[in-house]
Amino acid sequence: QVQLVESGGGLVQPGGSLRLSCTASGLDLSSYDSSWFRQAPGKERELVASITRPGSSTNYADSVKGRFFISRDNAKNTLYLQMNSLKPEDTAVYYCMSRNFFTGKDYWGQGTQVTVSS
Repeated sequence: QVQLVESGGGLVQPGGSLRLSCTASGLDLSSYDSSWFRQAPGKERELVASITRPGSSTNYADSVKGRFFISRDNAKNTLYLQMNSLKPEDTAVYYCMSRNFFTGKDYWGQGTQVTVSS
């Protein structure tokens, strides 16, 4: 059974940092393209950052470039999102997603809440 479990969300003040983790079971993250998405109340889910299967090429939404960093630890089978210089507009539920390159099937985590507020 494939499972992605996010953790690391919480309440942080503007300018602060958080690191989200997404631990996978039932699949090998090193063989999947993976991404972080977020969804704020009343808004559509948006892509925040992605990392490719081979070579670990990364891409970021313009709104988070230079502040957020996606990475993957293959030994721990875990995806990370380091979030720095957080802003109130970063408040959202953050989801990890991994896509099977060969089948195109997507696997999603349950989401973790990030709230940026003073």
